[in-house]
Amino acid sequence: MAENEHVISGLVRKRAELAGQIEYAQTALRQLVIDLDKLDGVIRLFDPDADLQAIKSSAFPPRYSAFQGDMSRIVLGMLREATAPLTTLEITNSVMADRGLDEHDRQAFNTIRRRVQSCLRHHHKGGLVRVIATGQEPFKRWVIAG
Repeated sequence: MAENEHVISGLVRKRAELAGQIEYAQTALRQLVIDLDKLDGVIRLFDPDADLQAIKSSAFPPRYSAFQGDMSRIVLGMLREATAPLTTLEITNSVMADRGLDEHDRQAFNTIRRRVQSCLRHHHKGGLVRVIATGQEPFKRWVIAG
């Protein structure tokens, strides 16, 4: 059994992560149902005859959504593991591959690129990452500060 301990511990850790995500989703779902019921009640105050079942739901979640902190975790992880400074383009391509997104989907690419840029700006202001001047190259290169 000792020879498989690292496998078992990894599987246990992954199971705990998935269980946590399920618990988070169930809590969020309960809150959304409560909010919807309250909203239905307010609509009925103004229009007692409103047909709430006829109201079609909007498309959600937003495309390419992620849990809070995922983008920072991925971007900072890439910068920590990099052997050389990375461009925003390189980071964006890696994020898309990491999340299994189609690299040829321009809308997805632009969305992820903007999120990567926002993440880098945020951590640059906080002093966690810094820009490396490359001279002739038009792209900024990023590294972990320190």
